[in-house]
Amino acid sequence: MYNEWTFQRSVKAFWQNEYQTNEQLVQAIEEYIHFYNFERYQQRLNGLSPMEYRKKAA
Repeated sequence: MYNEWTFQRSVKAFWQNEYQTNEQLVQAIEEYIHFYNFERYQQRLNGLSPMEYRKKAA
């Protein structure tokens, strides 16, 4: 789950970029969500990404 600091840091990353179209912004958000769920390995999840951990728990 997001804590407040992580959320603020994530939002700031989007605000620092200038997107020419809404589609570019949506694509950047979708790419970040994919990274957050599939490529962000967490020590507290035994070195798994959130999705890998969820699959293992199911």
